[in-house]
Amino acid sequence: MITLGSPSLTAHKAPLLALALGDTTELTAEARELDAALGGAIARASSSRDFRGARDETLLLSGGASGPRMVLLVGMGAVSDRPGALRRAAAIAARQANKLGAAELTWYGGELNEREVEAVALGLSAGAWDYTETKTLPPENERRAQLASATIAVADSPPLQRGLANGLALAEGHSLARRLAMMPGNLCTPEYLAGTAGDIAARHGLEVTVWGRTEMQEEGMGSFLAVAQGTPQDPKLIVLKYNGAKNGSAPIALIGKGLCFDSGGISIKPPQNMELMKFDMCGAAGVLGAIETIARMKLEVNVIGIIGATTNMPSGTAFKPGDVVRSHLGKYIEVVNTDAEGRMVLADLLSYVQRFKPAVTIDAATLTGAVVIALGHIATGVFSSDDALVTEVIDAGKRAGEPGWPLPLWDEYKELIKSDVADMKNAGGRAAGSTSAAMFLKEFTEGMPWIHLDIAGTAYSETDLVALPKGPTGVPVGTFVEFVRGRAS
Repeated sequence: MITLGSPSLTAHKAPLLALALGDTTELTAEARELDAALGGAIARASSSRDFRGARDETLLLSGGASGPRMVLLVGMGAVSDRPGALRRAAAIAARQANKLGAAELTWYGGELNEREVEAVALGLSAGAWDYTETKTLPPENERRAQLASATIAVADSPPLQRGLANGLALAEGHSLARRLAMMPGNLCTPEYLAGTAGDIAARHGLEVTVWGRTEMQEEGMGSFLAVAQGTPQDPKLIVLKYNGAKNGSAPIALIGKGLCFDSGGISIKPPQNMELMKFDMCGAAGVLGAIETIARMKLEVNVIGIIGATTNMPSGTAFKPGDVVRSHLGKYIEVVNTDAEGRMVLADLLSYVQRFKPAVTIDAATLTGAVVIALGHIATGVFSSDDALVTEVIDAGKRAGEPGWPLPLWDEYKELIKSDVADMKNAGGRAAGSTSAAMFLKEFTEGMPWIHLDIAGTAYSETDLVALPKGPTGVPVGTFVEFVRGRAS
């Protein structure tokens, strides 16, 4: 639970109060009052350079005779993006609260506007989040309390309440996406994703459609079904419709790759770190999280979320290198690498979505390891032939704290996916691997406004990110939501 409370810091009785400071921040009147109650400890820490306000720096002080028992100074560094800095500092404060066993937290970052309150609420939720569903609790005498409630110390007003409501909506979407991604593949199955979509629909009065193998066979989704033919689990095509605008208004389509586990199939992956391939459904998790948030925000726009969910497994019935399959669009695909499976699922989804005549289609997928080589774990790869759309999506990512970077999608790269026996092949080799994958997807967009996000480097982290623990990051929920908000305003 996150609420707004008095900016008078000495009035708060939470066991922990977090104070966010930049490297050149002057103490506000409220912070000076708190410092006086602490006997000048904050000013001394600053003047002695024990605390310099550098980004991610923390210093824990004992509280005074009254008020909070502990005061945590959190550094924001040189602030250029204030909402982003506040969000990060709030996430660090919440993580520290969990480590300290503080069930309640008061957070203060000076005067805040609506967007900044939204960022703080999202940061507090993100930092407090933890996945414990498959962990045994420690003995009761060894347990620490986990952060359960937080108060943002700021003067209350209707705009700030809107910011808080939007922040909580975003937090719900991020938490949902991170939970789905963190679940092991034997629990987060295609059936489970379909059930989650049904839960979202029931909560918000949305329309949901789920197809299985039989319906997809009748529809002629040969590319998607080729990936699914090696597993006994029923693949799922999931469609969620949110109608926030008038009927007939062209929807924004969000498409997510939902490979609940990717072994690579016959072209099997190396065993080291293969367990991380449970994260190959982060695109699908992002769609579900975004729809959850959009519905909570009640945005005045129509949105369709589409997910292709299955697993890619080696078996006697699995598709194999050299096979040729017919896609939903009617184009023939030569399979040269069964580990290039996500694009084959997306191909049929991109063809299928055209019946809804979307204003724009955005797909997100943990598609290629090559994008990690190109951009590392900082930026999402952004691909489109529409420069204005690229700018719009990258700007949405900036607002969400999910940076993206444009990569080329030129016709010359089409040579990489030429096939001797089919209309195209599903992989173009090591060179320009992310671009050749995007070129493959482009073949199924038939001129509709479309953009592809390769989130393989940003959807999850193998190391602790300071503001977030290792594991799922919530990308691309924020980019999806900010793009839709931009079209709704």
